[in-house]
Amino acid sequence: MKKLFALVAVVLTLGLTLSACGGSSSADDPNKTEIRYGKAQGPYTVLFEEAIIPIMQKQGYTFTRTDFSDLVQNDMGLNEKSIDVNVEQHTAYMKNFNEKNGGALAALGPIPTVPAGIYSQTHTSLDQISDGAKIAVPNDAANTSRAYALLQKAGWIKLDPAKDVSTVTKSDIVSNPKKLQFTELLNTTIPTTLGDFDYGVITGSIVYNAKMDPSKALLQEDILPHLVLQVVVHEDNKDAKWAKDIVSAYNSQEFKDYLAKNNNGLWWIPEELR
Repeated sequence: MKKLFALVAVVLTLGLTLSACGGSSSADDPNKTEIRYGKAQGPYTVLFEEAIIPIMQKQGYTFTRTDFSDLVQNDMGLNEKSIDVNVEQHTAYMKNFNEKNGGALAALGPIPTVPAGIYSQTHTSLDQISDGAKIAVPNDAANTSRAYALLQKAGWIKLDPAKDVSTVTKSDIVSNPKKLQFTELLNTTIPTTLGDFDYGVITGSIVYNAKMDPSKALLQEDILPHLVLQVVVHEDNKDAKWAKDIVSAYNSQEFKDYLAKNNNGLWWIPEELR
């Protein structure tokens, strides 16, 4: 019996030791200080690296980056907890990802956002729109809806007012007096194919990646709440201290000072961060 109790004690001790060791590096450890973030494209993670990481390093945090080919893969990694956070999507995109992939991602707070705009290589004004003009728009659901909302703002189309503007599609166009032709393309290909169209709607991160001048936009969107970029984590980690500290860094005076010195007009700043 003594030998049996001794064996049980050893097993329990070993189990607790392994559990404690595992917990210190767990993706769900609320008090961990090593943050793993994903980077796919666009200026948002660059801003995170240049402005937010230095703030948090002063608090004792360290950071590890994983590069992804696109935002879908970035979100897959976040949903699988191979990374802890990304800052490359608005709530409309995140909700669409969750619905399509059975995801469990959660938005924690707004961050600076680059507006989508209407661009052209052949026209210098919206007034030059002609009958039957060819328009390129993004083909992913979240950005397709924002594109049609922007085209409505331009006065070229009218959308069904009974529909939620965050989910509208081409079928929700109720008036198209100039019989414009819309082609839905992969977002990243629109800058390189813009010359094949009269106008194209290009989102902010793609404008940045293509090294386009955002001031050349003929019209920029109104940033609606569902299009504001967000700090996004797995919902299991939304109350973790490290996650709250990331949000706090975006709301800090130090970050506001950084933007005051470095915002050349690229960024739209949410009211909460001003």
